[in-house]
Amino acid sequence: MSDEPDEHLELTSALVPFFVITNGRSLPPEHAYGHTTLVSASESAATTVRTLTPEARQVLDLVMDGFLSVAEVAAHTHLPLGVVRILLSEMEDGGLIIARKPVPRAERVDREVLNAVLDGLRARFGA
Repeated sequence: MSDEPDEHLELTSALVPFFVITNGRSLPPEHAYGHTTLVSASESAATTVRTLTPEARQVLDLVMDGFLSVAEVAAHTHLPLGVVRILLSEMEDGGLIIARKPVPRAERVDREVLNAVLDGLRARFGA
């Protein structure tokens, strides 16, 4: 055996921390945690903070006060989006976070209807 490090191990060693962070879990389906999916901490999340990994604790701290998108969580934690999606999936399975789809864009309304409503308000309240 030589004392030189194995070249293959050196090339893949940068991936090991992400494997450890995600506990070897695979990515959830793309539709489950899209870039704009909003996540927030559940009410029971505060009681289990001590048992979380540092990365999961950081994510939970970010979403404790309100909703953030998956992309925002990834940006604040400086973790790849895929790793964040795996963490969020694991945390949702544990009941720590609530994920919801973003509010859809409002449909275009008929301009004539809006003008009729505005005219009615002006006639009723004067303006």
